[in-house]
Amino acid sequence: MKITRIDLYQVDLPYSGGTYHLSGGRTYESFDASIVKITCDDGTEGWGESTPFGPTWIAAHALGARAGIAELAPALLGRDPRQVDRINDLMDATLVGHNHAKTPLDVACWDAFGKSVGLPVSELLGGSTGVPMPMISSIYAGDPEEMRRRVAEHRARGYRGHSVKIGATESEGGPALDAERIAASLADKRPGEFFIVDANGGLLPETALRMAAMLPPGLDFVLEAPCATWRETLSLRKRFPYPVFLDELVVQEEDVAFAAAHDAADGIGLKISKFGGLTPGRRVRDIARAAGLTVSVQDTVGSTIAFAAIAQLGAAVPERMLRCILNSEDMVTLKTARFDVLREAGGILLPDAPGLGIEVNEDVLGEPVAVWGA
Repeated sequence: MKITRIDLYQVDLPYSGGTYHLSGGRTYESFDASIVKITCDDGTEGWGESTPFGPTWIAAHALGARAGIAELAPALLGRDPRQVDRINDLMDATLVGHNHAKTPLDVACWDAFGKSVGLPVSELLGGSTGVPMPMISSIYAGDPEEMRRRVAEHRARGYRGHSVKIGATESEGGPALDAERIAASLADKRPGEFFIVDANGGLLPETALRMAAMLPPGLDFVLEAPCATWRETLSLRKRFPYPVFLDELVVQEEDVAFAAAHDAADGIGLKISKFGGLTPGRRVRDIARAAGLTVSVQDTVGSTIAFAAIAQLGAAVPERMLRCILNSEDMVTLKTARFDVLREAGGILLPDAPGLGIEVNEDVLGEPVAVWGA
């Protein structure tokens, strides 16, 4: 089984909520997806996606993803996609860094691998737990009561996890406004719900501590990505009264090992494209498990193709350490594929279909912007 052709598509994914607001005044209305299809000599196809959260979140952007894919794709022709670790070694030897460019190729190899043996990717990643996975909403920063309303809307749609964005500048209201946002978002918290308060690196230790001092007692949440640097995060970690998750600071497997060695966090956001695909994502899961870190399996954003990869990896995370998964397809209006997840009271279960378990609608992708191979 050898890769004979690689197609690259560019697709715009409008945000389903209109305008997405992050800390520091960052806003997004649409996301630029790079979608890859690999075709093998026996006709097997595999799909993968990389959709950076704009160029101002981490060191990743859509034009860079496609430029990186152009560097990588020729090297993968003639290779066996089932040798996922060797594929990753080859990509690392061909292009240093640029994990967001490696992600769609890696995920497409896993999809083809699963189809070739008639198994879902989750089985190849160690086996599905068979436990419904709670989904997490993404509540952008705004007026506190409006954020409370959006949490309630997602709760009514079956979401048990909520990622609440904060990071107001001093001119916007600073720590006082963020404290109001947190209190309002958690005001109606139900048993079994999990709240992440996500600053996306937008706080300083000082502003985070001021915010904590203004919170009412008894709130149950974890603070994710509070600060932009390791020094600031480690300083805050010693003094902050709530659990801390890491996200933007952990972009390589060794970052997770460093965080564990320095007791920098209690959990991580395992975003697939940030680490470079399912192959390194699997290793990050295992490092986190060994270190006693809980995880939320997500991606930066993305269509149904990205969501399928999230769900396949999430299903292979032990229930005790999995907090939630991100339904990225719910964040955008364009549906690139059919993914028939089973909805249970506590979350979602995977379909039995092989590979990623999706049927891609190639009509909405348009013509490929680049093709390598036959």
